[in-house]
Amino acid sequence: MVSLATEKKQDLNLLSRIASGDGHGENSSYFEGWKAYEENPFHPIDRPDGVIQMGLAENQLCGDLMRKWVIEHPEASICTEQGVNQFSDIAIFQDYHGLPEFRQAVAKFMEKTRNNRVKFDPDRIVMSGGATGAHETVAFCLANPGDGFLVPTPYYPGFDRDLRWRTGVNLVPVTCHSSDGFKITVEALEDAYEKALLSNIPVKGLLMTNPSNPLGTTLDRECLKSLVNFTNEKRIHLIADEIYAATTFGQSEFISVAEVIEEIEDCNRDLIHIVYSLSKDMGLPGFRVGIIYSYNDRVVQIARKMSSFGLVSSQTQRLIAKMLSDEDFVDEFIRESKLRLAARHKELTTGLDGLGIGWLKAEAGLFLWMDLRNLLKTATFDSETELWRVIVHQVKLNVSPGGSFHCHEPGWFRVCFANMDHKTMETALERIRVFTSQLEEETKPVAAAPMMAKKKKKCWQSNLRLSFSDKRRFDDGFFSPHSPVPPSPLVRAQT
Repeated sequence: MVSLATEKKQDLNLLSRIASGDGHGENSSYFEGWKAYEENPFHPIDRPDGVIQMGLAENQLCGDLMRKWVIEHPEASICTEQGVNQFSDIAIFQDYHGLPEFRQAVAKFMEKTRNNRVKFDPDRIVMSGGATGAHETVAFCLANPGDGFLVPTPYYPGFDRDLRWRTGVNLVPVTCHSSDGFKITVEALEDAYEKALLSNIPVKGLLMTNPSNPLGTTLDRECLKSLVNFTNEKRIHLIADEIYAATTFGQSEFISVAEVIEEIEDCNRDLIHIVYSLSKDMGLPGFRVGIIYSYNDRVVQIARKMSSFGLVSSQTQRLIAKMLSDEDFVDEFIRESKLRLAARHKELTTGLDGLGIGWLKAEAGLFLWMDLRNLLKTATFDSETELWRVIVHQVKLNVSPGGSFHCHEPGWFRVCFANMDHKTMETALERIRVFTSQLEEETKPVAAAPMMAKKKKKCWQSNLRLSFSDKRRFDDGFFSPHSPVPPSPLVRAQT
């Protein structure tokens, strides 16, 4: 009798290597946290003890503005009485160039999110099914299986799927350090480049994310110039992921690679490519609007042909074209989004500061890079994973561990803050408070002799059981951005 394991192996043998392999990366702790949330999602009434999703980089803070515009512009949809007269024209086959009005509106929006300092040619706009599809298409255009792209760390875990799974391309980490804010240096690039060549990996390009996911930092002009010069000198491609372009706030400034190449003499623009989408800046990930903008004519031609595998629906194109052509709405949306992101970022960081929890100073993106290195039992990724499991399964917060972002220093975690309402954020901060308060209780000095005291080693228990029943919660102003935060609040926690 054939065993179940043997049957499973035989079934896999019937499939391709891609289908039977694990290249999608779902075994990563990044995706494991999502599964924990999906099995027990937080709801303030139905599941108050559920897992709060802080691993999803989504901008849900301006959904009210989006809904208001849709209600006021029913003609933008072909599925309304006001727009149905265009149904037949939009519902029929559309070629992979995309609607002209869509490409023009996206090009104009890209200019606006870069403070109108650069111009984008609508004829170079190639659409794709989200940034995921755009990245894979670019990889197919630029590299062969076995070739490599340099990627500064830490970087978005989805890149392992987007650029590697079906293309066979390698991602070569460029190690960046917390001691200088994880800045990308030419020395680090050179080191990674040489190591790739020694490993017989032909380097075809450098992929950088600006603003950074997961750091929330932006690259300054000099750094961007150094990246352009480095790739030009090596004759390799530079792919700039700029999907968070309009998420800067405070004193942060976003500078596009499109602006920098205007300032570099004899820049080989055939090596410059931008990936963009409306998922983050407009909060429309479900619309799957991804954009490839390349300065290389051949890449534009081939990417456009490949886009037939993941087009944006013509109905979506029409709606987006109408929305982005409303300049008053776009101006208001971008302005209000920045204000709300800044307020939410302040709410979270005020709470963390009050608990003595560090975070990387940055003012962009939909997340922050939280520093819990002092809570690790040992400075190892095993200890990071153990702490992360406590946070996910006991504290019930799905934050993403730095190891899943290929950070080489254990103890960092990405925390998303724009995908929830104010009350949920308050609940999340309360849970962090309870967790850290228990740690404080456990590390209080213990009398060892009349004239001396011994302090316990600060650590947490893997079988931690927390109580979130403190009725004070935030009703009395705790963690309010308008009131001071107690430096070391104490609440009762059960172990």
